[in-house]
Amino acid sequence: MTNKYKIPETHPDFRLNKRHFTNAELRQVAYSYIKEGEPFEQQIGSFLLDWLKPTSYIEVSTSGSTGTPKKIRLQKQHMINSALATAKFFSLPAHTTALMCLPAEYIAGKMMLVRAMFLGWHLDTVLPSSNPLDQVFKVYDFSAMTPFQLDNSIARLHVVKKMIIGGGVVSPRIAKMLVDVDSKIYETYGMTETCSHIAARRLNPTKKKKSARSFKLLPNVSIAQDERGCLIIKAPNILDEEIVTNDVVEIVTYKKFLWKGRYDNVINSGGIKLYPEEIERKINKVLDRRFFVTSLPDDSLGEKLVLFVEDDFSEETLAELESTIRSLKSLDKYEMPKKIYLVEKFEETPNGKIHRENTLKSKVS
Repeated sequence: MTNKYKIPETHPDFRLNKRHFTNAELRQVAYSYIKEGEPFEQQIGSFLLDWLKPTSYIEVSTSGSTGTPKKIRLQKQHMINSALATAKFFSLPAHTTALMCLPAEYIAGKMMLVRAMFLGWHLDTVLPSSNPLDQVFKVYDFSAMTPFQLDNSIARLHVVKKMIIGGGVVSPRIAKMLVDVDSKIYETYGMTETCSHIAARRLNPTKKKKSARSFKLLPNVSIAQDERGCLIIKAPNILDEEIVTNDVVEIVTYKKFLWKGRYDNVINSGGIKLYPEEIERKINKVLDRRFFVTSLPDDSLGEKLVLFVEDDFSEETLAELESTIRSLKSLDKYEMPKKIYLVEKFEETPNGKIHRENTLKSKVS
């Protein structure tokens, strides 16, 4: 027989939509959200009920962007420890005003609630949308967004003092638009298994420095590499055992690393190793629509590099794209796509990321 887990009581300074709630009161709020709330509030209610159960863990779904979505168990204490590390790294004490504009269905949204409950934040929730700041008319200390939301919110970023971006890579095009933004914007690195981020890098540093390419680790996290050059994460405060990722990295110092791309995306074209994500960063400078680089089987090269672009098909558009890519001086001859495919609509994961594998399967016979 296992002992029931005692959920820590919420921080005395915690506020959810301007009201403080104890654990007992939160349970009633959760029922109210599920019964009468909008869909995004029902998700919040479901998470709160899961959190308040006398179990030491919650079950969450991975995003499915790098494989089939799956259910995993996260220790509640690990999630609280992650919240504490975030507060220390970004200097976010009690009374921090925070805006939640991500769905509670996934780890990023769940962690906003955990941080608020145990750090004593004042958290307001709004409908997760592509432009969540459009109806915000007060200044917040902190928020979290996806790159897509960031792209649609550039003109309104002054209403958030510190912003973290996760759930996808921030393109050079978007990063360039952040240069004159006064708010501190950070790109994060992490996954569901690590209770959100374990590292971050500033996208718009002061003193006209270039964007910091390397990610800096949060407290109590250490890293190593395996024989493939992939990142190994060691974080006893948030992980029962180390995680071996499929992210190819370059370790700069014991606290910093550069992300190069996914090992499972690496293309071996005629014996040359190509990293799609690195090529995409270069192409991003000239393309203003969604795209991705991948490979197809080739008799002579083994794999050939191809480019998928989300756009309606026309010979004129294709010719224009080919000319644009050929003129990109930063691409070497091996990084030039052998073929460009125009796809009207990319396949997506449940939370809106591009599903490369499914798009490839459905569009190339």
